[in-house]
Amino acid sequence: MISPIDSQSQMLEMMTRLQQTASSERIAPASNSVGISEDFSAVIRNINQQQNIAADMMTAVDTGRSDDVIGAMVASQKAGLSFSMLLQVRNKVMSGIDDVMRMSL
Repeated sequence: MISPIDSQSQMLEMMTRLQQTASSERIAPASNSVGISEDFSAVIRNINQQQNIAADMMTAVDTGRSDDVIGAMVASQKAGLSFSMLLQVRNKVMSGIDDVMRMSL
């Protein structure tokens, strides 16, 4: 199980890498051949993992195995926010598809 401390250190590491990339003179385009469906699948798996971590932490608090109520609430809020963001992205994509379908040729 991933603890909140591990995920925070991973986020700090990712932010440091992004800052280094942004400070470089030229940002090269992504050269991977992965399609958008694989990207969405990876995002969904990540959000599912966050939901599972939050559920595990809440269960541990409920059963008395853990006293980290704040960590459980933060994990729960993070998972909820990630899911909400996923729904907003899905809504934007569907709206874009609807706009393309309404275009006349």
